[in-house]
Amino acid sequence: MLRNKGTFLVLGIDAATWSVITPNLSKLKNFKRLIDLGKNKTITLKEKPISASVWCGMFSGKLPAEHKHESYVVNDEIVKRADIKVDFIWDILHARGKNVKALNVPFVVPPYSFNVDFKPIGFGLPTNEKEWEEELERVTEETKFLMEEKPDLLIAVYTLLDRIQHFHWGEDYVLEWYRKMDDKIGELIFDTGFLDGNNKLIVISDHGFCSFGEAKVQTLPEHTDKGKLKGDHHEDAFLVTVNVDYDIERPQDVFFAINFFASKNLY
Repeated sequence: MLRNKGTFLVLGIDAATWSVITPNLSKLKNFKRLIDLGKNKTITLKEKPISASVWCGMFSGKLPAEHKHESYVVNDEIVKRADIKVDFIWDILHARGKNVKALNVPFVVPPYSFNVDFKPIGFGLPTNEKEWEEELERVTEETKFLMEEKPDLLIAVYTLLDRIQHFHWGEDYVLEWYRKMDDKIGELIFDTGFLDGNNKLIVISDHGFCSFGEAKVQTLPEHTDKGKLKGDHHEDAFLVTVNVDYDIERPQDVFFAINFFASKNLY
């Protein structure tokens, strides 16, 4: 087992978007603290802003043409981890003897976990307020528990903002949930003192959000069995890094950043 020199935490927030965060930083104190502490940028996707594909590429380092995973369902069958013929960063580092944990990563449904026993809320598709609250609490609590173990790499992803924004984009209700997410960032990053030590942090989304008719790529039908959609995916994703001296320009660079520091045994 390689000596632990700190934890590399990747905190994924599916659909987190600058267009909500930037004008509301006075109400999102922990997002603001992160931005002030670290480096931030917009990642403008060159690939389609489809969550299954983007999360897959982010943690495999592969472009869509290489990983060939574009949808959660193919030919009316749910795609499983075994159907995706790539090695993910957790597979690679685990094989090298690193202590690696991955929690609720939504490149498949239900979201995938590695070396963690976690049952996703609502099959990984939380669609009501009760399930959104439950995911927010359970992912936070499980992530804090895993942080205490001080793994070499910890990946944890929240999915709820994507669902909320699909149905409530343009409403004050969206900001309410960003404020709840902001509170959880405070619990995870600042209340734990995570950044006081030799730890590294990436906070990232797979895409941004916009009004349904403004999206370049329609990811879902406008009318669903849960109601009419108000928002859809935008190609501008959110990124903040702290103590990660690596240039991330596209989702795949997250894989290469993690691998770069691991190869130098810097965490």
